[in-house]
Amino acid sequence: MVMAAHQDDPARRSRLRWRSRRGLLENDLILSRFLDAHELSLTDDDVDAFTRLMELPDNDLMGLLLGQNEPVDELNQPHVHALLIRLRQA
Repeated sequence: MVMAAHQDDPARRSRLRWRSRRGLLENDLILSRFLDAHELSLTDDDVDAFTRLMELPDNDLMGLLLGQNEPVDELNQPHVHALLIRLRQA
């Protein structure tokens, strides 16, 4: 069975938006603003990168969003770096 792309599946988009709700208001504002502007144009690679970032603790995510830190280990992938550039511009 082939899974629907992110753009074609309202349930997947809804889950992504729900996961973007964070404990730190600053994270929540950046992520919400980004999704408001780009949610329907996200590629499956973007969604994978976003999902990986949502697994981080709030303070680690904030460091990445503010450019204080760069992705390491399993996050050190081109599609994660590319998404972070876009998130930092949000």
